Amino acid sequence: MQQPLQITFRDMEPSDAVEAALREKAEKLEQFADIVSCHVVTQMINKHQSQGTMYKVSIDLTVPGGEIVVSRDHGINHAHEDVYVAIRDSFDAARRQLQDYHRKQKKHVKTHEVPPHGRVTEIFPEEGYGTIETPDGREIYFHQNSVLNNDFSELEIGNEVRFAEEQGEKGPQASTVQRVGKHHIVG
Repeated sequence: MQQPLQITFRDMEPSDAVEAALREKAEKLEQFADIVSCHVVTQMINKHQSQGTMYKVSIDLTVPGGEIVVSRDHGINHAHEDVYVAIRDSFDAARRQLQDYHRKQKKHVKTHEVPPHGRVTEIFPEEGYGTIETPDGREIYFHQNSVLNNDFSELEIGNEVRFAEEQGEKGPQASTVQRVGKHHIVG
C-alpha cells in the first residue's frame, strides 16, 4: 500500500486483536491488485439486550484509476455477532471486487458467446433432413438424427433453432439442432 492502512472503530472500544486481524486481511488484498490506500471502519450496531450485538465492517479501497467500497448491511445475519466473521465476510467481498476490477483492467472479462442459431428454411420429412438459414445468410444442412429430443417431426419452416456446426462432406452441417421455445431469447 502506498499509504498506511487506516482503521477506525465506531461505537466500540478499540481492540489490538481486532486491529491485528484487520491488518492481516488488508495485507492479503495486495496480492490481487495495487492498492493506493485502504480505510477500514469496524462498527458495533444493535446494542439491545433482546438482540445480540452485531458488527459491520466497511472497507474503502483506492486503486489506480478507481475506488472499491464494501459497505454491506448484513441484516440479521447472526454470524455477524462475531466481529471476526464480519471481518472475514467483508474482506472476502473486497477480494472478489478487486479480482473483478483487475480482470477488467487487464481486459480479461468473461464473455459469453451466443450459440449459433437460425431459422428452418426447408424440411424434407421423407428424406429425413432439412436446412437452416443463419442470420448472416448461410445455409446449414441438418439430418433428422441431429435434432434433439426426437423433435424432427415437430419442426416447421420458420422455427428458430440453435445448433452446433461442423464441416460435413458437402459443406457446413449441424451436428445437433435444438428448437428454441417461445420463451427463449437468442441474442
